[in-house]
Amino acid sequence: MTGYKSTYNRKNKGRRVLLGIIVIAVAITAFILIRDYIYVSMSIIKTTDGKGVSLYIPTGSDYQYVKNEIGSLGVLRSKRAFNWMAERTGYPDDVHPGRYLLTDGMTNQELINMLRYGHQTPVKVVFNNMRNVEYLASRISRQIEADSTSIINAIKACDTIDETIFIPNTYEFYWNTDAQGFLCRMASEYRQFWNESRKKKAKDKKLSPREVSILASIVDRETAKSSEMPAIAGVYLNRLKIHWPLQADPTLIYAAGDYSIKRVLNVHKKIDSPYNTYKYAGLPPGPICIPSIAAIDAVLNAENHKYFYFCAKDDLSGYHVFARTMEEHNRNAAKYRKALNNNKVYK
Repeated sequence: MTGYKSTYNRKNKGRRVLLGIIVIAVAITAFILIRDYIYVSMSIIKTTDGKGVSLYIPTGSDYQYVKNEIGSLGVLRSKRAFNWMAERTGYPDDVHPGRYLLTDGMTNQELINMLRYGHQTPVKVVFNNMRNVEYLASRISRQIEADSTSIINAIKACDTIDETIFIPNTYEFYWNTDAQGFLCRMASEYRQFWNESRKKKAKDKKLSPREVSILASIVDRETAKSSEMPAIAGVYLNRLKIHWPLQADPTLIYAAGDYSIKRVLNVHKKIDSPYNTYKYAGLPPGPICIPSIAAIDAVLNAENHKYFYFCAKDDLSGYHVFARTMEEHNRNAAKYRKALNNNKVYK
């Protein structure tokens, strides 16, 4: 009987050990499952103002860079959870460059999936009132990954590209766009801009799209008032029709290379440059700035009038007064010069 009890106790003890192992295994499994669920579904991003924060990952970056950068933003609730999820999904071996918007309340899974699949948030690239491609490259390089030098070099490497291909507007780009990608997009936008309607209007004025842009660049520098651009464009078109020199003051400023000039003087009219439209008739060889859409359309839709002259108003409002004859223009110009003298604008 004693032997039976001993055997029974051993079996009972074995069952208890096995049960204990099972309980521990279940507990560990439950812990892992709960941890995994928490790590996957937890709200990993917390911003101070509830707004999104941009994470920029440069081309060629590795996972260590991503970890450091996202950590420096101060919006990650748990570095441990982020790293666990990244390792579990293989993200360290699949880093994509770009700009990623981290939104308040984003889960760990949403964050990792966004980064792993390269689901970028585009940036809005804006440029206007650009003097030349150097200014443009500088502006663009502050909005996408490509630096200004690479943009300028890409432009110079293509003989068919000049300022006229860039249409000032607001565009959506992926932040990691390179210089060549930027130029390709601009070329595409240029082709779309110059639709059949605009091409026909240019042809009716006996101008090519490039010549329209050149004249538009002058109009752009003559006035900041879009409402009077068509009238000014009409003056220049009237002069071109009878082969008069354009005599556009902004071209002298461009030729002088001094954009601080506020008052064009006779000495500026003696500058020997193909951009001196007092000295050489017709359009200059290229644009004097990157023309706005408003100025381009002003040339295409120029007012049909008989004015050959215009001069800034003597109230210094930025608007202009128009004239048909030299005598009338001289009176307007005298009033404007007097206003400049009274305001001590001498150069």
